[in-house]
Amino acid sequence: MSIQLSRRGFLASAAVSALAVGMAGVKVRSAFAAETAGLDAISQAKLVAKGEATSLELVNAAIDRIKAVNPKVNAVVTETFDAAREKAAKGVLPESPLSGVPYLIKDLDDVKGVRTTHGSRLMAKTIAKDNSAMTTYADEAGLVILGKTNTPEFGLLATTESLLLGPAHNPWGLDHSTGGSSGGAAAAVASGMLPVAHATDGGGSIRIPASCCGVFGLKPSRGRMDLGGRPMPGDIGVQNCVSRSVRDSAMVFSLSEDRSDKAVFKPVGYVSEPVNRKLKIGFGTANYFGEEPDPEVKAALESTAKLCADLGHEIVEVKNPLNGEEFITKFLTVWASGPAQLVATAKEKGLDPNQVLEPWTVGLAEFYAKKPKDAMQTSLAYFKQVEAQMDKFMSGFDVWLTPVLTSPPPKLGQQAPTVPFDTLYERTIQYVAYTPVHNVAGTPAMSVPLSWSKAGLPIGSQFAARKGQEGLLYALALQLEQARPWADKHAPVFAG
Repeated sequence: MSIQLSRRGFLASAAVSALAVGMAGVKVRSAFAAETAGLDAISQAKLVAKGEATSLELVNAAIDRIKAVNPKVNAVVTETFDAAREKAAKGVLPESPLSGVPYLIKDLDDVKGVRTTHGSRLMAKTIAKDNSAMTTYADEAGLVILGKTNTPEFGLLATTESLLLGPAHNPWGLDHSTGGSSGGAAAAVASGMLPVAHATDGGGSIRIPASCCGVFGLKPSRGRMDLGGRPMPGDIGVQNCVSRSVRDSAMVFSLSEDRSDKAVFKPVGYVSEPVNRKLKIGFGTANYFGEEPDPEVKAALESTAKLCADLGHEIVEVKNPLNGEEFITKFLTVWASGPAQLVATAKEKGLDPNQVLEPWTVGLAEFYAKKPKDAMQTSLAYFKQVEAQMDKFMSGFDVWLTPVLTSPPPKLGQQAPTVPFDTLYERTIQYVAYTPVHNVAGTPAMSVPLSWSKAGLPIGSQFAARKGQEGLLYALALQLEQARPWADKHAPVFAG
């Protein structure tokens, strides 16, 4: 297989070569598993479409890589390997640009007949009765689901360290956080297990782990996707994926766009051309508290701004218009309403919340309980004000460039759910002071892996646009991918 692959030219790119060498370092069982580690999903699907590989071969290769790397990173927490092999072996998959490609679903979404834990002891034995909307879209696209990825309890933290599932380890530094809440998905892609994985975002949960793990992740606009009737409070949650290549993300996104008659946005589909016009890019590194990030993050974002200027775009200095204290108080009021319901559910079942829910979750419930009775209503009204304010602010430029996070990925344990609530509260609101605004405003935003710290940890750059402008963001990301490629980098976890 190695000779055939080389003759077909599949190993021509540095990305494939680097990952192939790395995978050999962790002793995957087959040469095919190593050599296909650097292929993105669209390239893998083309092998199947041309009859140059089978879906079963791709599935077995991905399983081989998971078995080799997952013991180190703990990205995959539930395996459905037998079902995946059975599906792939049938050889009759729906036709799509991603048909036959291995895929993983985040453990906040349902796969029929498979456990959905939400990273919580409260849900540890829950078996899904049906597929979620995103799982259905994956099936319809011919993606082959290999299992579920790690997540913090109910996706409530910006790190993936649940008491039930254990911590996910960053492939770039195993004692560092993967971010959250799609930390398992990002770690799986960054470590070469597979090219793309399902992810969700209610406050930064696609962009944060994408930044931490050096992969690409785009959060769509509010209303852009059919979520199957499961909106988060405040309608802040969306879904998509994390990926190694920009085009894979765009393709997965296009498969799950809202298909109802009410859809108002132009479909994105396959992105093959970089942005072809000069953009006006608003740029600022201070967060909504008026505070600057870690010096390495600031330097990385200034480098990104210079790259954009070198590509011909206009960079203009802008300042985040929000009052950070007001924003985070209202945002966390809405965020904590879910944990309050979880505590009530545990009590209804005769369970002690402190035994089945994590301290952070219980702490959020207590935080919510201290709020006035009209706090939720007031916060949701404030969300509408923020949406209008951000619409006006972002009308002054095409794209807004900021950091994703205040610092490079922290050490595991620093933001664990067992850290005392007041301490964890302060650490969290400072760390994620750039991402949740786009969930409230409903604007699309992406983390692009353009920088690494001196310690070799990824630092993402966040680009946002007005609602419905995913196509513009993808085209800009493709230009950046070509100008400063990241797929030729592979995480130190490959070293064995």
